[in-house]
Amino acid sequence: MHTVDIISFGYLHGDPPAAHLTLDLRHHFRDPHVSPELRYMTANDRAVRQAVHNTPGIPALIEATADAIVAFLHGPSAGPVRVAVGCAGGRHRAAAVAMALKPALADEDVTATVTHRDLDKPVVQR
Repeated sequence: MHTVDIISFGYLHGDPPAAHLTLDLRHHFRDPHVSPELRYMTANDRAVRQAVHNTPGIPALIEATADAIVAFLHGPSAGPVRVAVGCAGGRHRAAAVAMALKPALADEDVTATVTHRDLDKPVVQR
């Protein structure tokens, strides 16, 4: 059984956590924060997860990241793999993608955990 630790975070709340693979979602994918109706929600809300998953490129990114995780798991060290997924505040894009990675690994011999470093922090006013 392989172990994968997935952590979501916001770059505006501090440095990225140490990881084997880090995804930076800030510049290439629309931020739900710009929608007033989603701004104060988090990835725990279905509307936010839908907005993120309906963003062009996100489903392919989740699939490609799951494939990369499997490649790391089969590397010579065979130890736990840590994946960090970041966006600006850590409440929308990063958390939603981190949540989606766990089921994307379901067909593998993997125990995956998801931790949200900044999900419950206040909305960053910009």
